Amino acid sequence: MHRVIRAVPAATDGWVVDHPGPIGAGHPAPLVWERRPLAAPGPHEILLVVEACGVCRTDLHLAEGDLRPRTTRCTPGHEVVGHVLAAGTAVEGFTVGDRAGVAWLAGTCGDCAYCRSGRENLCPDSRYTGWDRHGGYAGHVTADARFAYPLPEGPPAEELAPLLCAGIIGYRALERAELPAGGLLGIYGFGASAHLTAQVALARGARVHVFTRGANARHLALELGAGFAGDSFDPPPAPLDAAILFAPVGELVPVALAALDRGGTLSVAGIHLTDIPPLNYQRHLFQERTLRSVTANTRADGLAFLAEAARTRPAVHVTRYPLRQADKALADLAADRVTGVAVLVAE
Repeated sequence: MHRVIRAVPAATDGWVVDHPGPIGAGHPAPLVWERRPLAAPGPHEILLVVEACGVCRTDLHLAEGDLRPRTTRCTPGHEVVGHVLAAGTAVEGFTVGDRAGVAWLAGTCGDCAYCRSGRENLCPDSRYTGWDRHGGYAGHVTADARFAYPLPEGPPAEELAPLLCAGIIGYRALERAELPAGGLLGIYGFGASAHLTAQVALARGARVHVFTRGANARHLALELGAGFAGDSFDPPPAPLDAAILFAPVGELVPVALAALDRGGTLSVAGIHLTDIPPLNYQRHLFQERTLRSVTANTRADGLAFLAEAARTRPAVHVTRYPLRQADKALADLAADRVTGVAVLVAE
């Protein structure tokens, strides 16, 4: 059993979503920098001093209002790497000074049929970091230790942070796509999650074709080992055995489905997607093509992916921003000026 053994600061500095709305010239800034009170961790909680926090497209959806706020003036950020400053009385697995990671899934009820059957990502009472509780765009973050991950001390924090959502959700999307051994995987959109997922698939012996509108992203895809990199709407050189849609663009769903070979599966990795145009049954779904969504992740997904990443060591292409420039990082993400992944680092 542990107890709080160091003084907890009374407050922390960080960003909050003040009023969700578009990011860009002529619009009020959705994020505001402020000092907010910080409570001692509860029985199952750990308090972390934040080293780094990845910038996820979900943060952008929350800031711009694509996802309805669930907590007033919430601090975004759910790819958090830090060290434990204090631990609650019932915490197991972490002690003060340990390095820990805080991810998107922040809590579940533990009792519903979904939780009992290993599908806690579908729990109706699931809670999320940076949406239901304050996240890592701040100097400190408090998390339920039962949903945190132990992390090694060696790797730089900015390279570990993207693994905690971009990596984990990409891993789940790849599993949902049911890519056969040695198969051809199509990836639509090539940002933070996609560039990690491509490397996981390649390490498993798959072939990868990438479809994305950014020239820099296409160059990165080829550099990482993709056999083809074209525009988002280009037809593939060969039918795809499976595909993952990372871009939040519903217009690409019929494009990706039409690119699938017989029996292929398209998994949609995003939490938000623009409207999908009408599908033609014969062209898009017949011959047992499958369309599947991806909803959050389980803790088992996180552990499995982090173990696989430790073995394969995917290259994480990072654009660093000081914590005080989170608003700029989100603006760059919105304008497709980030290649790889943006990460906020402690100053």
